[in-house]
Amino acid sequence: MTLQIDSREKARAIKSIVEEFNRQNIKHFVSKLPVGDYMNYDNPRIVVDRKQNLTELCSNVCQDHERFRNEMVRANDIDVHIIFLIEHGHDINCKEDVIWWVNPRSEKRVQDRTTGKWKIVQTNAMSGETLYKIMCTMERKYGVEFIFCDKEDTGKRIIEILNGDVS
Repeated sequence: MTLQIDSREKARAIKSIVEEFNRQNIKHFVSKLPVGDYMNYDNPRIVVDRKQNLTELCSNVCQDHERFRNEMVRANDIDVHIIFLIEHGHDINCKEDVIWWVNPRSEKRVQDRTTGKWKIVQTNAMSGETLYKIMCTMERKYGVEFIFCDKEDTGKRIIEILNGDVS
């Protein structure tokens, strides 16, 4: 197996992933991919796009929506299946668990102008339930998949997914 790593992946962020590739004697090189972050040369029709957590995914579907959508459309145009591997952990093991996720940006600490005391206020940040619905729509509309893992298992999961074990 020979894996291609997208050149836009930060070396510091993927250090442990590359170490796992080396530990398992997986050949790999860095070069720009048209979509995703990791691809197996034996099966270039499946790519893994790594997300560091649900907060990053939330940012992608909100602030970077057009760019994110364009990547999924581009993947469909070139007949490539994207599997989003989300390194969230913390009781998020499947897409349905996202419903119960509490966005860390859903509350913020502000100072009351009249009393000067600090208080917690609710924001309009996306809820887990809304993110779940968006993910379901993306799966249906673009044929993508969402898989979850703990950060320490990312390298191993990338190898498994790109080797055909998507369970």
